[in-house]
Order: sequence, then structure tokens, then C-alpha cells
Amino acid sequence: MIFSSLNPIRALSLAMLAASSLAACVPSDGDGADDALAGDSVVETELSVAEESDIAPQVAEAREVLAARIDELGSDFGGTVGIATADISSGWTTGFNEDARLPQQSVSKLWVALTALDRHDRGGLDLAEPVTLTRDDLTLFHQPIRKQILRTGRVTMTPAQLMEHALTKSDNTANNKLLEVVGGPDAVRAVLSRKDLSFIRFGPGERKMQSDIAGLTWNPSYSLENAFFDARDEVPENRRRIAFEAYLANPVDGASASGMVHALTRLATGDLLKPDSTALLIDTLTRTSSGPRRLKGGIAPGWRIAHKTGTGQFFDGQQSGYNDVALLYSPEGRAYAIAVLIGRTRRPTPERMDLMQQVTRAVIAFDEASHAEAEAEEPAANRKADNAT
Repeated sequence: MIFSSLNPIRALSLAMLAASSLAACVPSDGDGADDALAGDSVVETELSVAEESDIAPQVAEAREVLAARIDELGSDFGGTVGIATADISSGWTTGFNEDARLPQQSVSKLWVALTALDRHDRGGLDLAEPVTLTRDDLTLFHQPIRKQILRTGRVTMTPAQLMEHALTKSDNTANNKLLEVVGGPDAVRAVLSRKDLSFIRFGPGERKMQSDIAGLTWNPSYSLENAFFDARDEVPENRRRIAFEAYLANPVDGASASGMVHALTRLATGDLLKPDSTALLIDTLTRTSSGPRRLKGGIAPGWRIAHKTGTGQFFDGQQSGYNDVALLYSPEGRAYAIAVLIGRTRRPTPERMDLMQQVTRAVIAFDEASHAEAEAEEPAANRKADNAT
């Protein structure tokens, strides 16, 4: 297969898909029928084949360094944080508090997009079919599309455009409309379960979830101006505290960092969607504009990132979710999955961003250390030729 004419990340996604299919030696129609063969089974097989004695010394040492660094970063950070990283080519993972279930917030927009693309793969959704949005579709918080809807009364978009706005701009109204198009929260949960991602929770939608966190009951008027914030300010402090703490104790949209990197690994290797849908989703995530100083802020020259952020509400100096999850690609095409989920913290925002950047830098350092010897031994002419493709 020739991928040189494709977008680099799209080409890598398809190349990894082809490699994983050949390694598995299992024919697949790509529509989810082989879900039982994907995910954990792929990673576990790779790990079982790679016995500890077969690992190159520099790789073993690099793994120890990365594991220690992730542990150090997590331990030194105040609050509740889960961190996980995965070397997608080998299936090796490490993390800190990586199995704790923490709020996703807007990271959950990934699963709405996954559901839409899964329906498209199965012939149940035309991504180019026009969809109309009106004032009744407005939600709350970040919704860039709101101005246009209020100005014109209605806006027509396609599911593909809704997904683009939801992921790259984290537009809550676009995401909510796409959620409606695919069949609502139950449809997303069904896809997560069918694809063996049921360890990731999907909440009731932004309107209800955010209202519940604030101790409110959703009212359509909250979608306009500062109405939600004004209503939240009127909620008695004790009621807000109870609602806020209840959410953090058992987030309806909860997921673990380890679960996130597992899902991202399966996305990158083509286990969740057909090739074109896999490439479309990853390409879209490379255009994410939110969180430029989170995980993305730590990338080195030549590296690429496909990521999704999530940010929750504040109460009493604490935030209910400050997150970023990503697929990270080296200049040579090696891929890594990263998840940093901050469930609760009083640390200033710059320190949260710095934590995420440090995780990205640690993974890049791991990649450089793991492959330094092999690249040093490779003839310079070969390296030059590889870099030119």
C-alpha cells in the first residue's frame, strides 16, 4: 500500500491499520463485527510475545525512566490526577493513578463522534445529510455557533460539520445536535458497550449534567447570555457543594486514564472504525483549537498531535475536570497514546498545563531514548531517504 500522497497522520493511521490486520491474520469487514477480537486482545498478544528478556537494554531502561517520571509528576501534583501513556507499537503502558474513574467533561465528545462514524460505517448515517439547528438546540457554556443561530434564526449543517465543530472548537451545541442525530445518550452507550469500551461512561448530555453539577434543573433560558451563571449564583452554597461533591465522587461521565489510552490505541490501530472513518476522526482531532498549552504545548519540532480537551465547572476554588487526551506521533511515524485527567485540584491553571506539557515531553524523551541506538546504527543515507518521504 502507498500512503505518500496522503496527509501524514492519515497515512500513518492507515498504515497501522494494515499492519495490525496482517499481524492478526483475521479477515474483518471493518463494521464492528470483529469487536471481540480487538482492543485488549491485540495489546495482550503483543505483550505476551515480547518477553522481558527480548527487550533491548535501552528500551528497558527508557521504560523505567518514563515510569518513574510519570510517577513523580503525578505524586508531586496536588489534587486528584490520573495519568496514562501507551507505546502503541508494543502495547507497553505506564501510568499514575491510571485506573481511577475521573470526570471526562468535553473529552466525551469523542464518543459522540465515534458513534456517528460507526453509524456511517454501517450505512445508517449520511455525513452529508443537512441538519437544521434553531434556538431550541442551544445549550450552554462554550457554543460558538450560538451567535449565528441567534442572528439568522436557523443554521443548516451536516453531521460531518457538526463533528468538526464539536471536536475542534468543543462546541456544546454542535455536539448536542450530533448526539441527537445519532440517537441520544443511549445510542452512544450502546456503541461503547458493543466495542468493549463500557468502562467509559457517557453522561445524560451537557444540559442535564452541567445543571446537576451546579445544583440546578435545566431551563432553556440558561442557553442565552449569562443566564446559567446568574442562576447558579443564586443556588445556596450548601446545595451547590452537595451537587459538586456528588459529581466528583461518582462522575456520570467518568473514565480512567488507562481506559482512555486503551481506547485511543484501538482507534489508532483501526480496531474501532473502518479505515476512512478512522482517518477522518484522527485528522479532525489534529485540528483541535482548544488547549494549545495543555498536552500540545509540550510537543517537539516535527511531532504531531491529535487531541481532545475537557474542562469542568469551578466551585470553591476547585475544578471538576481539567483534561487532555491525545495520540502523539513522532517524526518517524511512531505513535503514542496519552491521557491526563485532573479530577480535582486547587493548583493554578498554568501549573495544570505545565503538568500536561511535562507528560508530553517525558513521552518524547522515552521515544528518543528507546530508538537512539537503532537510529545511530542506521546508515545516514537511509535516514535521509526516510525523512524525504
